[in-house]
Amino acid sequence: MRKVTSQAALDALYEAPVELAIRKVARQLTPLYQRWIEGARFCVLSTVGPNGVHGTPRGDDGPVVRIADEKTIHMPDWRGNNRLDALRDIVHDGRVALLFLVPGSKTTVRVNGRAFLTDDEPLRRSFARKTMLPATVIVIEVDEVFTQCAKALMRSGLWSRDDAETVPTVGEILEDMTNGDVEAKPYDASYVENAKPRMW
Repeated sequence: MRKVTSQAALDALYEAPVELAIRKVARQLTPLYQRWIEGARFCVLSTVGPNGVHGTPRGDDGPVVRIADEKTIHMPDWRGNNRLDALRDIVHDGRVALLFLVPGSKTTVRVNGRAFLTDDEPLRRSFARKTMLPATVIVIEVDEVFTQCAKALMRSGLWSRDDAETVPTVGEILEDMTNGDVEAKPYDASYVENAKPRMW
């Protein structure tokens, strides 16, 4: 199989970018981009570090991030599985990319920038949920923001189908990966209830 190994070889395979693909890029969070991001409850955070690259899902029951100003986004790091892949990456290399999705919208919004972590207590307290605080807050300094072409979501019919029955459950994967130490059916049946007290 032939590899494409240079920018010139890559460019030869594609046409020039559509003009609007360039003009839609902003260097700060414009009012309309702010409105769109504030309507998103879910995004994928992509990071890079010495152990490779990671894409981690982030979600909340309201806005998944808080816009501090036109160049700054705050993302609370709520409880997860404590692998800390993305956080370790950010400590080593602050480059991040965010992909925001809103159910029903064929548009996605991308933000590229640099991030750092803070354990600033007043900032953490500003995200308080019940008795819980995020251990850290990811502070993202925006370099660029733009909408992504809708064709990927149109092709996939992402919001118009439910394919959950066609893929293995997490319990089935864990049963396989632990050689049966975890039993799939009990794990899957209890996961939602077990997760509720640990959501934030």
